[in-house]
Amino acid sequence: MAELTYRDALRSALIEEMDHDRRVILIGEDIGVYQGTFRVTADLLQRYGPTRVIDTPISELGFVGAAIGMAMLGLRPVVEVMTWNFSLLAMDQIVNNAAKLRYFSGGQVNVPLVIRGPNGAGVQLSAQHSQSLEATYAHFPGLYVVAPATPAEAKGLLRTAIRSQDPVIFLENAALYGLKGEVPDSDFALPFGKAAVVRNGRDATVIAYSRMVHAAVAAAEQLAGEGTEAEVISLRSLRPLDMATVVESVARTHRAVVVQEQWKPFGAAAEIAMRIYEEAFDQLDSPVERVTGADVPMPYARTLEARAVPHEADIVAAVKKTLGKQ
Repeated sequence: MAELTYRDALRSALIEEMDHDRRVILIGEDIGVYQGTFRVTADLLQRYGPTRVIDTPISELGFVGAAIGMAMLGLRPVVEVMTWNFSLLAMDQIVNNAAKLRYFSGGQVNVPLVIRGPNGAGVQLSAQHSQSLEATYAHFPGLYVVAPATPAEAKGLLRTAIRSQDPVIFLENAALYGLKGEVPDSDFALPFGKAAVVRNGRDATVIAYSRMVHAAVAAAEQLAGEGTEAEVISLRSLRPLDMATVVESVARTHRAVVVQEQWKPFGAAAEIAMRIYEEAFDQLDSPVERVTGADVPMPYARTLEARAVPHEADIVAAVKKTLGKQ
């Protein structure tokens, strides 16, 4: 297997799918001449030309709407939003058109659309550019919502997203773009709705996604040094949500900690925790714990930003609380 950065794994998936299918086009701000804010689309304008790599004006409502029309007419657009925070300007197009057109048409109209870009904090982009919006989009039926944690997950899930017949919200994390990891050389794809157990354990289950998977693994390694073995699950997608893998793990460990970068109120962790109560209540030996970001707009100062997002120490403390070892 090749070792790629998260960024290059995404770029590799785009190239392979564009080579495979001429209907795949890229559209977004600064993705062509500028080569992308985070360099995911570097050199693709030179490779495919301006009819397949389309630079747009600064108008998310406009170019997301255009991409939805392209998808309805048979193309497979991959839209880059410079940051998912800017997608708020296109919410009407995403949730009232892209997510609902198959339903409105009785299954006659598909919207094979991917909207991708950085979600969350960690690179000093301040409050308006550092929000985690996964729970917002996972609330709406008609959308897939995907949050890869590793280069392999990024490539495998992006390939599945591009080949999907329905709109996909593809949430990357700017702090992960330089992360390196092994990526299979073969033409592989990862299914939506199938979580991965990235570390086996017997004492507690830690459920995470995107960048928080790495914090969870670091916490599990620290706990192992103290004699506690935590199992870590990477969800990969939030809609659909693989509760079968979560419940199977909780049935063995009898304890659960759910980790998210989001603010605590009304977040993804609350939904997952409630689903554990609904589907595995009798298996629990202690209440489900949540580890979340601080309930404040994201600070710009690096030291404050670091304090506003969860770390392995927070996860360690939550696991110990479930074990009565505080």
